[in-house]
Amino acid sequence: MDPISDFAVSSLDGVVLPPVLLRFRDIPAAKGVVGAALVAILIWFIFTGSFKKRQRLAPGIPVVGGSDKQSILKNRKRFIHDGMSMLAEGYRKNKGDMYYVPSVLGERLMIPAKYVEELKTAPIDKVDFVATFQEMFEGRYTTMGSRSTLHPRVVKAQLNRYLADVMPGVQDEIRNAFQEDFPKCDEWTPVPVVDRLTQIVARVSSRMFGGTILSENKEWIQASISFAVDGFIGAQAIKQYPHVLRPIMQYTIPTLSKISEHYRAAERAAIPLLEERERTGESALDLLYWMADQAQGDEKDKAFIAGILLKVSFAAIHTSAAAPAQLIFDLCAMPEYIEPLRKELEAVLTADGEIDKNGFHKLTKMDSIMKESQRFNPLLLITFERVITEDYPLKDGFVIPGNTTIGVPTQAISMDPDIYDNPERFDGFRFEKERAKNPENAGRQTYAASNHESMAFGYGRHACPGRFFASNEIKAIMGYLLLNYDMKFAEGQTRPRSLLFETQNLPDHDATVLFRRRK
Repeated sequence: MDPISDFAVSSLDGVVLPPVLLRFRDIPAAKGVVGAALVAILIWFIFTGSFKKRQRLAPGIPVVGGSDKQSILKNRKRFIHDGMSMLAEGYRKNKGDMYYVPSVLGERLMIPAKYVEELKTAPIDKVDFVATFQEMFEGRYTTMGSRSTLHPRVVKAQLNRYLADVMPGVQDEIRNAFQEDFPKCDEWTPVPVVDRLTQIVARVSSRMFGGTILSENKEWIQASISFAVDGFIGAQAIKQYPHVLRPIMQYTIPTLSKISEHYRAAERAAIPLLEERERTGESALDLLYWMADQAQGDEKDKAFIAGILLKVSFAAIHTSAAAPAQLIFDLCAMPEYIEPLRKELEAVLTADGEIDKNGFHKLTKMDSIMKESQRFNPLLLITFERVITEDYPLKDGFVIPGNTTIGVPTQAISMDPDIYDNPERFDGFRFEKERAKNPENAGRQTYAASNHESMAFGYGRHACPGRFFASNEIKAIMGYLLLNYDMKFAEGQTRPRSLLFETQNLPDHDATVLFRRRK
């Protein structure tokens, strides 16, 4: 078994007990009771398949930090907060080849980009995309990671098609959200950037989810934010227990207990709206209407649709809040970019002060600096993650062992000097210049692009379908901020460091920036 996440017992004194049982361990009369209970638990979960499957490493593939047992154990712990440098080390030493990087969830197999074309269309029962989310966020207990295809179908077919029609309402919501959820900032005011942006993005995304009925529903807004927070905290808490005890210990973790409350809040927000539209025949340009319209079979259940909406909020809100937070930190560290961005924004505004479809396309400087900011601080260090469920042969004869998590080291690729000139230097307009030099390949240099050199949004059929909406949403939010506020760091403040946690690279939630409303 995995010596970090699993355990074996030979006697009661050797058992790693959870706190709820630990207090009884040293009571003589209780030892027999606890021991018998543990034996019963072990037997029951053996037959219900609750043990983590053993991983086999492919022979001849190097492991970052060393392949001996002690090195792997040490580097699994190191990966929790130093994954970026470990992935960079493996990429630098093995560029173009596979390598393993140890992690608490096992040794992840990093694959070169040349294999993604072959793997992107592999059968999902053998190369499982959803399983990576369920493993990372303990989906069995947090419910994160859905196998439903309803929302990706709808986003690809409806949201992307009607994106230009959705954006006026989104921009209206941005104005309302800043007026109500952002400090007035008549003078220089410290603002917790991530916290305020999360609140604003939750409202703005909800306008796209279900119109003003959802964006003005405070219970829904709070549930959509808290669902991700409680799920993340709950996942880390349940991981502290051996796999065999997790089905029981889930009931002792408060944040996991709250998740069902968030589903009830989603149902209270979405179901009456669905029923009202069903009664009146009203149509709408929002995700909730499109999902109800496109649902098939069991997908038509209104509680199911409400639950899917909550899961979509997890992906939409926290990712779209992280990107502008990182960009704000970059702009405060390099304020020379602010005025060129303002001029570009002012040039594309309509008479109503909005950005239309054509205007979004003309924001090449904004698009470029968003992509450069993402290159330095992507939300995920690894993308194109899949769980290989059984031994899977590639066309060149290499066999990926079953029960292996694969991925592409996206952040390491983004710092490759063979791909990017002087990659360690932040050049906000790097991609605008590339588009000008090679207009026939301009699409490959955009923020929402998905290709071998740019996989922040994934790749293939599971690439983030909402990335085009996210791109416009972030541009509209940053546009409003830049045109209406000045921003800077406090005296002596430097750019906040991102917080590394396993494969995630998060903006500092506690960091503040000074804002002042422009006269």
